[in-house]
Amino acid sequence: MSIVDTVTESLQAYPGATVKEVRLRVGALAAVEEESLQFCYGMASEGTRLAGSMLVVNRLPVILHCVPCGKDVELAGVQSMRCPVCDAPAVDLRQGRELEIEAIEIDEIDEDETGGGEAGGFGSDLKEAGA
Repeated sequence: MSIVDTVTESLQAYPGATVKEVRLRVGALAAVEEESLQFCYGMASEGTRLAGSMLVVNRLPVILHCVPCGKDVELAGVQSMRCPVCDAPAVDLRQGRELEIEAIEIDEIDEDETGGGEAGGFGSDLKEAGA
């Protein structure tokens, strides 16, 4: 399922809402080219309730757990999967492959369209603008 489809599905509970911003968590190993993602998002969101919204990409570094050190370590690059502290091979990936919707920011819902309600939270994923 695409990002636009997932957000659109989440909006079903908020009939009058429009999306202002979609925030993603993207790991360094997710093989996502941000410029291409932004371009495709703009095209895919045309004619939807996401049209004109911003796509914010939060990049996440690669974090591995090193058994000999007993620590979680952040890699400076993705060329070597070795612990930067002790140089041991580290294969326990803790972070870096994510491609997740972190949050959706919506405009306030028109009271006439919803019978008097306003947008509330949708877990930690859907937030009303100005809240």
